[in-house]
Amino acid sequence: MTEARLVEARRNGVVAADKPNPEVVPKAQRRRFGAGYKLRMLREVEACSQPGEVGALLRREGLYSSLLSDWRKQRDAGMLEGLAPKKRGRKPNPEARENARLTKENARLRRELEQAHLIIAVQKKLGDLLQRVEDQEPETSS
Repeated sequence: MTEARLVEARRNGVVAADKPNPEVVPKAQRRRFGAGYKLRMLREVEACSQPGEVGALLRREGLYSSLLSDWRKQRDAGMLEGLAPKKRGRKPNPEARENARLTKENARLRRELEQAHLIIAVQKKLGDLLQRVEDQEPETSS
């Protein structure tokens, strides 16, 4: 529609200038498919027997055939957890995980060592005390 026709249509009340176009999405968002949806779509595709049914299903759902191929590979590889959405972002560093485990073990061993030192100190004091008591006892002859 040209600019002049658009102005004329607005004057006649055919086009509302202040209403947003419902076809335009303000910000596109990536679609995410859950494992249940993926498995249901694969079952529906496998149930299609007539020519053109798969294409109609894909158009109805807004899917590409490449998605079905990927989902089949994941399912056939036994990766049902692979059909679930993957966690995005950096992968955890195995060295960092091992470092955290060793740090925790180190702290536990330090606590145990402190406890052992405390027990040894108490045993030494008890031994010294018993030695003093034994030294101070008058010897009784029978």
